[in-house]
Amino acid sequence: MSTKLEQMKGADHASPLPLELWRKAAANRAAVSKLAVYPSVVVIFGVFALTLADRGFLTSVNLLNIATQAAPIAIMAVGAVFVLSAGEIDLSIGAIVAVAALATASVLQDYGLVLGLAAGLGVGLGVGFLNGALVTRLRVPSFLVTLAMMEIAIGLSRMIRDLQSISVTNVAYLRWFGSGEIGGVSGVVVWAGAVALVGLVVYGHTRFGAHVRAVGDSRRAAASGGINVTRVRIAVFMISGATAALAGVLYAGRLQAAQYTLGANDLFTVIAAVIIGGTSLFGGRGSVPGAVMGALLLAMLNNGLILFGLSVAEQTVALGLIILAAVVIGLREQRD
Repeated sequence: MSTKLEQMKGADHASPLPLELWRKAAANRAAVSKLAVYPSVVVIFGVFALTLADRGFLTSVNLLNIATQAAPIAIMAVGAVFVLSAGEIDLSIGAIVAVAALATASVLQDYGLVLGLAAGLGVGLGVGFLNGALVTRLRVPSFLVTLAMMEIAIGLSRMIRDLQSISVTNVAYLRWFGSGEIGGVSGVVVWAGAVALVGLVVYGHTRFGAHVRAVGDSRRAAASGGINVTRVRIAVFMISGATAALAGVLYAGRLQAAQYTLGANDLFTVIAAVIIGGTSLFGGRGSVPGAVMGALLLAMLNNGLILFGLSVAEQTVALGLIILAAVVIGLREQRD
């Protein structure tokens, strides 16, 4: 009898081992999914370099064009990392881009650079705060709140100037937020790099970043640990809104005009870039550098499809299929 009891006790002590091994394996898979985007960028760059060398893929002009196209997506992807890591989602970012760009251009014409920028960024922060407040106070899922906010913002962008674009001619604005250069590098790319750097530091090396991940992992446990969950959730929506607004500011500068169609197709691309970069759609884990590389990867793919000579319709279908496949693979790895 005593022998049987000892065996049962031994089994009880041994039972946590498989669970611990499972946790370590899951952590290893998470690390691999975060790093997978980097070799993917290298491989795709190498393939395009070999197959499209005679079509100008490796020219400095084309490589700069890829970086410039990736910049606004990368900026929004940084904000999306915070939102998704907190266990939320923001579907309104594409619509915020248009409203912020139109607000900036409209105020810029009459009141100058500073107030124009304040108006655009204020739109993003305001919409983000409203999203966060509705989600936390009314306890409505962020998917529904931001979906409704997306429709509201789309309507506002069409009402601001009755579907008319607003030209941007302010020289200082165009120099800093448009086609100008900062230190010999495209200003749009510099802004993307600055946002990525700030996002990396805040997300990975501050108490706030740790709180974001804790909230996404378990709100109840985070609240029990003394974290103000409501404040964190509102803050991540404000970050997302601010990055979308900055993307709108840069779009208006690069195109020298603001129009209601800006950002219309960016939502899916941003979410895809973030997931490809290793951020979990289910909260608790993210990667700012991975999201930036995901944005670069998608911009490179889009550029390559253009150089291959595909029509606009064919490019859209091909890129959609590629993004869908990448997202499905990323989600399967995260669930496993």
